[in-house]
Amino acid sequence: MTTDARVPGQDGLERLGAALRDAVARLETTPALDRPAAAARGLAAPLLGAPRVAALLRGAPIGHAAHPLLTDLPIGLWVSSTALDLLAPVAGHRAADRLLGMGVLAVAPTALTGLVDWATTEVRDPAVRRVGVAHAALNVVATTLYGTSWLLRRRGRRTAGVAVALVAGSVLGASGYLGGHMTVVRHAPHSDPVEPESSGAERLAG
Repeated sequence: MTTDARVPGQDGLERLGAALRDAVARLETTPALDRPAAAARGLAAPLLGAPRVAALLRGAPIGHAAHPLLTDLPIGLWVSSTALDLLAPVAGHRAADRLLGMGVLAVAPTALTGLVDWATTEVRDPAVRRVGVAHAALNVVATTLYGTSWLLRRRGRRTAGVAVALVAGSVLGASGYLGGHMTVVRHAPHSDPVEPESSGAERLAG
């Protein structure tokens, strides 16, 4: 005789997972996202047209996609900042603010590497094209909120700044879910970071 051991709360988590998968499936089949994708493709074109720059952004020097490594920087800095906000609001407030600001600065290289990875994949996979646009949009929102939080703190409105950072963290989590979907489910990026970069530019042009 066997029993199906259920972890407390498992049913709720499974329902949440199903809802998230349905939401992503809708994104994958939303043609309206193709228009902003075209704009993003235009931003990526100059990067892919410069082979050395594109190879660097794709991680050729380390033989591994650079974007997944770099995402740990802003995420880690922001999570650490929030941890200090909640666990050491007095003693850790200065460190929390500095970590938050450093996270905002770390976004630029992270975004550029992600843009190049996306651009080399989206031309062959409409699902990646659309989910990637939503992923990027959420990242822009999260970064804007974290930047706003930093400014509020600088102006002495610390409680509001912490609240905004908590909202930003929720947005960042949603973005991370989409990023994980592209990597694990859609297997993006499809290209090898050490392959000749001219092929990526040719695909984008086509």
